[in-house]
Amino acid sequence: MLRIQPGRAYPLHDAAATRQIEGAAQAKLPPNALMRRAGLALAQLSLAIAPHAKHIWIAAGPGNNGGDGIEAARHLHLWGKQVTVTWLSDPAHMSVDTAAAYQRAKDAKVNFATEPGQDHDLCIDALLGIGIQQREPLGRMAEWMRQINASSAPVLALDVPSGLNTDTGNVTHPHVKATHTLSLLTLKPGVFTASGRDASGTIWFDDLGIGDDSQWCDEPIEPTARLIARPTAISREHAAHKGSFGDVAVIGGAPGMQGAALLAATSALHCGAGRVFVSLLGDRTLSVDMQQAELMFRAIGSLDLSTMTLVCGCGGGTAIHAVLAAVLKSGSSVVLDADALNAIAQDSALQTALMNRGNHTFKTVLTPHPLEAARLLGLTAAQVQHDRLAAAKTLAERFGCTVVLKGSGTVIAMPGQTPSINPTGNARLATAGTGDVLAGMLGAHLAAGMTAIDAAKRAVYQHGELADQWSGTSALTASQLARMCCVSN
Repeated sequence: MLRIQPGRAYPLHDAAATRQIEGAAQAKLPPNALMRRAGLALAQLSLAIAPHAKHIWIAAGPGNNGGDGIEAARHLHLWGKQVTVTWLSDPAHMSVDTAAAYQRAKDAKVNFATEPGQDHDLCIDALLGIGIQQREPLGRMAEWMRQINASSAPVLALDVPSGLNTDTGNVTHPHVKATHTLSLLTLKPGVFTASGRDASGTIWFDDLGIGDDSQWCDEPIEPTARLIARPTAISREHAAHKGSFGDVAVIGGAPGMQGAALLAATSALHCGAGRVFVSLLGDRTLSVDMQQAELMFRAIGSLDLSTMTLVCGCGGGTAIHAVLAAVLKSGSSVVLDADALNAIAQDSALQTALMNRGNHTFKTVLTPHPLEAARLLGLTAAQVQHDRLAAAKTLAERFGCTVVLKGSGTVIAMPGQTPSINPTGNARLATAGTGDVLAGMLGAHLAAGMTAIDAAKRAVYQHGELADQWSGTSALTASQLARMCCVSN
């Protein structure tokens, strides 16, 4: 059993793939083997996270998730714990494995009750697991979810918290908010994006002895997504010079929004770009930043766009529209953020120019938040959030580029590849300007010669990790974040 922490590129499988792996393993294992293993794993983790618990409530649903919970109840009861199982039993639809687990629990004198009672030291959610349908839970199930959430005891969810969509991270109302989640057989994408991280708490994983699915399935099952692994450290050769790490030009900062461009330029500078230029749009009142004299201010017409990595759109306002055609045509390496994305969403000619970049060896990275992604796709932000993986993949395929769909569990997608979900970051990033910082970080990594997908993964992971490591007592501001960027990681 593993506690999942940022660092490894764990594969993630949706509900359909998980059921396929489960079915293949069950066909080759003795009867009830998987449920017995699942129940034992759940019981062992229960003792690990609440070793002094005396009274444990297990809320069991009618499916195999409930059967796993009942199997765990037998172990906990035999180990001397006071266990109460409330079970939404459905004998007409009970699986053979669940029926066997129920009989073993009854034989062991496990207490089954219609209501949980009071004063539990641990609540175990075994109501739905991956069996969630996108409709609101009703009746006793909904009431038990509310009681679980109202309890002051730790909450351990089995597979995924009940009410959380395994594949998308969407939640029903009500849904369980767990302090711990034990994912079985596979890790599920839904616990790492959208509402999943808030609902799931600490993630634990047990493959139930299945390991590599290739020994069970006729053909290996491709993951739905992967977590981003911690990037390896970068070392720079002594003989390197500023030209070795490329030039970044930040194009944006219309009047009243110049700070956005400066934030992007600052993060590019601290991430190790060889030189950083800033091309402000409209009234260019800045010719030097006395706090960062390294930044060079230039009119866009004086820049050779084809030799630089262009970070375009940060604070660009409507003025960005006038320069986008040239950027899309000439820029060999481009990060498109914020107002650049909004302008492209409103102009079919710019959309065509963006798609045409895919016919060249150009590097293009889009960094939309959900509303900007929705504008590009002709959807609503709610529709994008409903399936973040699908939205990111659709954008990547439509425009032939790398897409960074920001938010909790940022999704990175590019055509023809398995998408990635970022495991780092927290709500400290929910403040103005942090997206501009990310765009600048991306620009620095592209300028250093990384591929678009590698630059995106490194920047997104590092961006989130900086927020995770913040130890200040005040709020983390974007300007602080930009200066925390580091060349080596």
